Order: sequence, then C-alpha cells, then structure tokens
Amino acid sequence: MNNLIKNTEERMDKSVASVTREFATVRAGRANASILDRITVDYYGVATPIQQIATVSVPEARTLQIQPWDTTTLKLIEKAIQVSDIGINPNNDGRVIRLIFPPLTEERRKEIVKDVKKMAEDGKVAVRSIRRDAIEKLKAMKKAGEITEDDQANGEKKIQNVTDKYCAEIDTLQAAKEKEILEI
Repeated sequence: MNNLIKNTEERMDKSVASVTREFATVRAGRANASILDRITVDYYGVATPIQQIATVSVPEARTLQIQPWDTTTLKLIEKAIQVSDIGINPNNDGRVIRLIFPPLTEERRKEIVKDVKKMAEDGKVAVRSIRRDAIEKLKAMKKAGEITEDDQANGEKKIQNVTDKYCAEIDTLQAAKEKEILEI
C-alpha cells in the first residue's frame, strides 16, 4: 500500500510540474525565454526547438534576443515565430532576431488570467483523476483480500491528504502567476 501512495504522489508531482511548465509559457508582458519552448523550427527536416539552434537572451525587460549559431537559420526561426500563437512580430536585422513585448492592455491581462485559471483547473482535475485511480486500486486490493478495511480507510485518508497538498500547490502557483500578470 505504501508503494501505491508513493506512486500516486509521484504522478501528482508530475501533474504539478506540467502546470508549472504551462504557466511558464504564458506571456505576461515581460520577456521570458520559456515562451519559445513550444516553437520548433524545421532544421534540415527535423522539428528542432529554437533553444537548440540559437542562444536566447533577455537584454532588456521587454526584449527577447535570439542569436542563431548558423545565420542561415534566421529566416526559418523568423517564420516559425510568425506562424506561432505568441502574437509578437520578430525583428530580423540579419544577425539576430529581437522580439519586443508590448505592454499588455487591461482587457488582455484579464483574458490571460482566465487562461491561467483554466490551466490550473485542468491541473487540479488531473490530480483528482490520479486520486480516483488510487482509491479504485485500494478498493480492488480490499476486495482481493490484500488489505483490511482499516488499511483501506487509512490509505484513502492519506491519498486525500496528498491530493489536498498538490491542489493547494497548484492554487499557490496560480495566485503567483495571476499576481505577475496583473501587476505589470
């Protein structure tokens, strides 16, 4: 039963890590290199993340600079950014690409906060789904006679405590991201 609880915790931890990665890709008005994580460039027939073919830096608070190691990839990177959903036009000067993040409007901030809330809720749904699977396994173990009714009740209580802990962690991440978006 301890393995089941440990496995459940590991799966929930991965769900929280996934939410954290999603939050990192949300544009909050500041330059953040992780916004490029989902963008890939067709580099010699292979979909390659920008960070693997260029140096990405933040020279100013609202500017992201992409300097490819092979200057022939400048046009490819520029095109990949243009067709992506980040909503920023790249400036290509022949050596580097600059992404200048415009200040967000109040309306756009509220839209982004709604997206963040949805991401957080999706994360909590995933955590609760993992809880449900674990409790079903406990019930199956009880039915098979592997554990007693008391063990099942204790296991369910531990799983619920773990679930509450990870849901609270997601709530904390959400609040921090919302604060970041609204304070800029």
